[in-house]
Amino acid sequence: MSAARAKFGSLEKKLFLGSLAGLFFVIQLLPVGAPRSNPPVVAEPEWDSPRTRELFFRTCADCHSNRTDWPWYSRVAPVSWLVAHDVAEAREHLNVSEWNRPQRDADEAAGQLREGKMPLKTYLAVHSEARLSAAEKGELVAGLVATFGEEKPRARRGGDR
Repeated sequence: MSAARAKFGSLEKKLFLGSLAGLFFVIQLLPVGAPRSNPPVVAEPEWDSPRTRELFFRTCADCHSNRTDWPWYSRVAPVSWLVAHDVAEAREHLNVSEWNRPQRDADEAAGQLREGKMPLKTYLAVHSEARLSAAEKGELVAGLVATFGEEKPRARRGGDR
């Protein structure tokens, strides 16, 4: 390889990395995604026990309440966009800080936890405190059923066997 070609390749690499750094800087200035805020707590459910509330707040409340702890990476795009979107969507489904309004999916909380769909794996990867032992998971599932109820199984249709 000639010296001129090696120098040109090095220049291309620097331009590419400089462009990426510039793009990263610019996207920090874009107001994209849901706002990262914590509206006031209006009303909470009547928890079946203090233990259920404790486990819920340790495991679920960052997304399913207005008491979100917004970590540093929730302010760095593009991760901030994903975090803000996930919290906004979670609050739409279940928000224990706004118990004065209908909570359309509260009865699904126990099943989501039992089936391992919640908390999200991406959340658990950076929030080790949210991991539950098998016993704690059982406690929380039982407490969620007692507090919110449980989704009724859907009736099977003729061909769904």
